[in-house]
Amino acid sequence: MFLLSKLFWVFAQPLSIAFVLSLLAALLGLGGWHRLAASSAFVAALLLFVTLFTSTGTVALQVLEERIPKPASDPAEISCMIILGGAFDNEINTARGGIELNQAADRFVEALRLARNYPEARILVSGGDGSISSDYEGEAVTAERFFTAFGIPAERLVKENTSRTTYENSRNTAELLSSHGFQDCLLITSAFHMPRSVGLFTKAGIKVTPWPVDYRTSGIARLSFDFTQPALNAQLTTTAVREWLSLTAYYLAGRIDTWFPR
Repeated sequence: MFLLSKLFWVFAQPLSIAFVLSLLAALLGLGGWHRLAASSAFVAALLLFVTLFTSTGTVALQVLEERIPKPASDPAEISCMIILGGAFDNEINTARGGIELNQAADRFVEALRLARNYPEARILVSGGDGSISSDYEGEAVTAERFFTAFGIPAERLVKENTSRTTYENSRNTAELLSSHGFQDCLLITSAFHMPRSVGLFTKAGIKVTPWPVDYRTSGIARLSFDFTQPALNAQLTTTAVREWLSLTAYYLAGRIDTWFPR
């Protein structure tokens, strides 16, 4: 299932679909099917226009981010926090032994802030190598270098280094929480990723306090044309499509109880 989902996403993202439709249009044209070729080319161009030159992806991502709001203030106390992986560049870190962060870096920046403010809180990092090749170190391994570099003792960390998906995050974390006696942890992940994460942890019987970070939209975006940042629009659209497809797939597979968890 893991490999299938990875391969599916290679072809399911908007730019891949536009490429396939463009290639199909060329082949149909060479074969003399000119009307079908024109239709395929039109759909490809329309998809590219929506992806690159409108705020559709931004709005779709914003809906995800607004679903579960972040608490207005820090809690009185924190006994433990769960950080979902996805914030390190595993390929580079494996090769260079560093702590290179990607766009989801806020997951660990916020966790570091909380860890310094709540010195008794334990930190459970859930994330292995999510690549198809499985050649790279997992996020939990890199996380130890990250936290210790900022003065957080390694003894405060609990590392779950086998998960490749959010579903595996919830299942594997449940076992660790039980064995360590942790309860009512903060759940730290990107805001757009929080609905699916909360749905999975609820399904696994784990009570958590959602702590969304890594916001990528302003919260006030509206549908409009946007010719100023096509690369960013494509990135946001791709992220939104992937998360909405994942929610749908997890719901249909029975991994979450509602399609859009609160």
